[in-house]
Amino acid sequence: MLCDECKKYYATVHIARTVNNQKVERHLCSICAEKFGGMYFTFEPTFTINSLLAGLLNQEVGYGPGAKVVSTRERCENCGFSYDDFRQTGRLGCSECYAVFAAQLEPILRRIHGSSNHTGKVPLRTGGKAKIRREIDRLRADLQKYIGREEFEKAAEIRDAIKEIELEENDQPEDES
Repeated sequence: MLCDECKKYYATVHIARTVNNQKVERHLCSICAEKFGGMYFTFEPTFTINSLLAGLLNQEVGYGPGAKVVSTRERCENCGFSYDDFRQTGRLGCSECYAVFAAQLEPILRRIHGSSNHTGKVPLRTGGKAKIRREIDRLRADLQKYIGREEFEKAAEIRDAIKEIELEENDQPEDES
């Protein structure tokens, strides 16, 4: 599809807006989009991954035009990195930075990953054993809970289930390390 303006180059920018309850579409080449960008949007042809990270790392307090960006002048004693350095580069200076900037990093990790706790991945070849071990750990915690409540019949059922799972685990071949 050719550019709606110059009709010379292929359209690489597609804009859809609703004006007076009518959908208006524009298909522009990058040159025309830059030229007419103020009318439709802010066009940033030099978009980089750093600008994306900077947007994610700038913590805003409140929303809208009056929002304030949180900044810290605190520096890591180990490497001398500041949080502002991290915002600019997207990298921490050393492992100590995680502890120094924990308060600023936690909301970012939650926003990007959905959690601030690392759960890791289970390698395919050890997945079965890892799942079994987790199940045994969960059952042992339940066992302690029922013993504490003096529900010994339920505790005995869980004890038997643990023994059965451990027997199955011992029948599986060992992991290759």
